Amino acid sequence: MKSITKLSLTVVVLGVGVALGSIFDITAQGAAGVTGQAGTADDPVVTKSYVDQQIQKALGGGATTPTTPTNPTAPTDNGNNNSGNNNSSSSSDQVTIVTVKPGEKLIAAAGAEFIVRNGHAVIYSADSNGVADLTDGKDVPNGQAVGNNHLMSFPRAGRGITVQDGVKSSLTVMVRGGYSIQ
Repeated sequence: MKSITKLSLTVVVLGVGVALGSIFDITAQGAAGVTGQAGTADDPVVTKSYVDQQIQKALGGGATTPTTPTNPTAPTDNGNNNSGNNNSSSSSDQVTIVTVKPGEKLIAAAGAEFIVRNGHAVIYSADSNGVADLTDGKDVPNGQAVGNNHLMSFPRAGRGITVQDGVKSSLTVMVRGGYSIQ
């Protein structure tokens, strides 16, 4: 095809497109009154309590009255954060704050989860298997450092964490599930 023919065909196609576009109304039916701005009568802003209430009604829970927020209570000390007792243990689904001194090992029961909040921790494992770091999505082998605020999952008993060699400060660990201090 000659370049003149290509150019004239392109001009005709574009012209027809512009003509058809200006003839037909390209806005969607029913969308003419919507401005896209939240907070209008057509698009109201709702609160979380209203949404929760409507969900309860839809689930058959009936109308619930909104509750007022309460102040959080301080966690109770179940005696599990006293690391002076070398055989302390716990097995519950509640989160317990545990202090691990240098030279001690915090050993997890099967299914336990740890989050190191403060200190320098390393993984302890009697075998070559490591511990799942759910935050990074990787396996941390024996002797490797644990990142603070990382959720560690212990699928089998006998694995745990200890204070990194040469560090004199203790660890502060959030524990969910069973554990023992050795």
